[in-house]
Amino acid sequence: MNRRLSDTAPNLPTLADVARAAGVSTATVSRCLNSPAQVQTTTRDRVLSAVASLGYSPNFGARALAARRTGTIGAIIPTMENAIFARAIQAFQEELHLSGQTLLVASSSYSPEIEAEQIRTLVARGADALLLIGHDRDPGIYAFLEQRGVPVLIAWAFDPAQARPSIGFDNRRAMACLADEVLRVGHRDIGMISAMAEGNDRARDRIAGVRDALRDRGLDPSALRLHQTPYSIANGAAAMACLMALPTPPTAVICGNDVLAVGALQMARQLGLDVPRHVSITGFDDIELATVVDPALTTVHVPHRDMGRAAAQLLVQMVGGGVAPAPVCLETEICFRGTLAAPRT
Repeated sequence: MNRRLSDTAPNLPTLADVARAAGVSTATVSRCLNSPAQVQTTTRDRVLSAVASLGYSPNFGARALAARRTGTIGAIIPTMENAIFARAIQAFQEELHLSGQTLLVASSSYSPEIEAEQIRTLVARGADALLLIGHDRDPGIYAFLEQRGVPVLIAWAFDPAQARPSIGFDNRRAMACLADEVLRVGHRDIGMISAMAEGNDRARDRIAGVRDALRDRGLDPSALRLHQTPYSIANGAAAMACLMALPTPPTAVICGNDVLAVGALQMARQLGLDVPRHVSITGFDDIELATVVDPALTTVHVPHRDMGRAAAQLLVQMVGGGVAPAPVCLETEICFRGTLAAPRT
């Protein structure tokens, strides 16, 4: 005979059971679980101890029906294969936790089709808001989110001309500043290893930044030797080999991120080239990898953790009914290390 689950399951602890065990009100228990930062540490510890000893788990389905929210924020990042996004997403999750929010993370593998599918899935599963990387995507996706009233915040990009709120940095200006330093020390034969620009506004803006710097120095921006490739150390190495095989190889290679730059550095070593004596190499992002290679990478420092924390705060405000924030531009800075020097004369 079939029996309902409720006929065989043991009695589960309730919010009231936790409150009695901790010696507090049910409202305090609820506040501790939903907004732990608002509860005194001693009280919070007592409540969490009761939760653990009783094996209590909130009924999020009932809570979501009552509040018309799930307390879940979704984030879709292009890749989990390297550390480009890890630091900011960690800070994002930590800040969400302080507000009693749960993070769901998905990776699109830089595929617009996969990202669109993930957006629809996260919305179907009740995500209250989404963090997305960059502005480039089908307008139909934005229409889908607007129709359902799901707030969206764009990160890693700053473009005040865009309709959606964003928090990030000016990729074009940051890369132009780095490229200008490469030109300032005397390089004129410039190569660039970039991510694929199609569907990636960050990569496209960084390419434009290098060309801006060339133009500002009175050089022909079309003379840039550009190699586009998916992000990976191996692809960076392969692209570097192609650039160094040119009849007149570049004396400096500007890379779209640190992962590509590390690959370029490895290939330079395999080719018997000393960096920076024979060729200079620069990165972008200033992930931990940039400091452990030898020589350490000259790169652009991106305030990943600041961006992640602030993005969480903004999304929580948006979910709470706050007005869409104005675009937030964070400052980057150049980290001069061991891979940039004047060209040999």
